[in-house]
Amino acid sequence: MKHEAHIGPSWTEPQWRTSSYSGGQGDCVEVADNHPRLIHVRDSKRPAGPVIRVGRTAWSAFVTYVR
Repeated sequence: MKHEAHIGPSWTEPQWRTSSYSGGQGDCVEVADNHPRLIHVRDSKRPAGPVIRVGRTAWSAFVTYVR
């Protein structure tokens, strides 16, 4: 019997959006925040990865710091 990891009921593939802090010059940070516990972050020029996964509390602290 094969067991598959299941993260949570609302998890689907990351839904990427360009960060509002990106300058719009093509050097963009993309963020996916549709996971219940993690924020996914990647470089728009490298959509295949790597991807950084950060807990929601840490992400909130980071965003507060860079504002």
